[in-house]
Amino acid sequence: GAEKSLAGCKPNIVLVITDDQGYAPIGRHGHPWIATPHLDALYDTSTRLTRFLVSPTCSPTRSALMTGRHPMRNGVTHTIFERERMTLGALTLAEMLQQAGYRTGIFGKWHLGDQEPYQPHRRGFQEAFIHGAGGIGQAYDCSCADAPDNKYVDPIIRHNGKFVQTKGFCTDVFFHAAVGWIDSVKDDKAPFFAYIATNAPHGPFIAPDKNRQRFERLGFSKNHSGYYGMIENIDENMGLLLDHLARWQLMENTVVIFMSDNGMAPGGSGVAGQKLGARADGTPLLGFNAGMKGYKGSADEGGVRVPFFLRWDGHVTPGRDLDFPAAHIDLFPTLAALAGGSVPVEQVEGENLLPFFEKVSPTARYLFTHKGRWPVGTDPEVHKWRDFAVRDERFRLIGKDELYDLSRDPGQTENVVAQHPDLRNRMLSAYDTWWKVTRKKMVNEGAPLSPTRPFHLLYAAQEKTDGIPVWRDPLADH
Repeated sequence: GAEKSLAGCKPNIVLVITDDQGYAPIGRHGHPWIATPHLDALYDTSTRLTRFLVSPTCSPTRSALMTGRHPMRNGVTHTIFERERMTLGALTLAEMLQQAGYRTGIFGKWHLGDQEPYQPHRRGFQEAFIHGAGGIGQAYDCSCADAPDNKYVDPIIRHNGKFVQTKGFCTDVFFHAAVGWIDSVKDDKAPFFAYIATNAPHGPFIAPDKNRQRFERLGFSKNHSGYYGMIENIDENMGLLLDHLARWQLMENTVVIFMSDNGMAPGGSGVAGQKLGARADGTPLLGFNAGMKGYKGSADEGGVRVPFFLRWDGHVTPGRDLDFPAAHIDLFPTLAALAGGSVPVEQVEGENLLPFFEKVSPTARYLFTHKGRWPVGTDPEVHKWRDFAVRDERFRLIGKDELYDLSRDPGQTENVVAQHPDLRNRMLSAYDTWWKVTRKKMVNEGAPLSPTRPFHLLYAAQEKTDGIPVWRDPLADH
């Protein structure tokens, strides 16, 4: 069959992760209004992990991808206030792949620490082309802040430690930078790892005019038009990326993964009672979340389930669904197996998924979620039994007293805790054990908030001495 011995063959790896898109806004997932022809084609040519679970918010998921363990074990318990900084004690995915002989590049959103030791060019990425903080133009009263007054159009980007002035819409800029970098390394003997992490469709909901106007004409609000427009723009860029990979004849030795970092942003859902126009029969259109309960920031299935498409022509079966729960912690060991990289056993909690692509059934296990985000200076123990979930292959336990059988009730409408007291107790006991280990690793709790914003200081210093050069778009001549 197509899937013999995937391990150790060192394919190129392109990992695309979008911000706040979640599972629902993709044509193939049944979305009623959004047109995503390139993602639909990727869906058709991929093996899909249909129950791929991440964290409820962005930094935590990114740190799990980078380390193969639960974010709180990296010290990441929030997205700001120094609690987004990924412990310097972890071996990153980029470092592991570099050790295995890969060229490594990041394009877009890092969000695992804006202070210099935490930056991606210090953590295994040879090429780093990023914005700061959790979003373009964000700034908080701590170290987490992007270049001052940054915008989605013509953003200032930090490129290998130096700021550059780009031209165009942010998502286009990140994909152009990634495709240009792939072009520059594709003929080398070494395989490459390109990590394309868009800030879109995170708020503020600003999309290129043509993408936004399509939805405004359909009667959507400004925010919904911006949110959906950003996703259609991401789709166009996926087309650009896949088109280049195909033209360069890279599809047979390149793994392409598409995913998102948490559930859909409520801003994209219409759940806030906003009517999104009406059907022909006059009934109002409300938000579409693929029948799931919960959005970004929630421990419900809808808060943590994301698309996961893996395409690798000639090696992985196209159009196949794997329905068991898998998670962000599994990506590190899976990519390590593909790359022939070494896995730091004491660090990595996730499982290598390759055997399951090769028809082996996964072993039963529990996956743990905690929303985190408790107020600065709070004792985490106070929040231990709040905002958490335990997932096995069939059930999701939310808090101590809500249990849902997702095989029968994907929308979490019927609490069956009374029918399964033993399962509840086993899950709570497993979570208790997991928390005790995790609590010791929360290295950022009580960290003093930085009085300065590194990106602001570095930008001001560079502007004064060297100025901010204009970045040359590698695809400008195409």
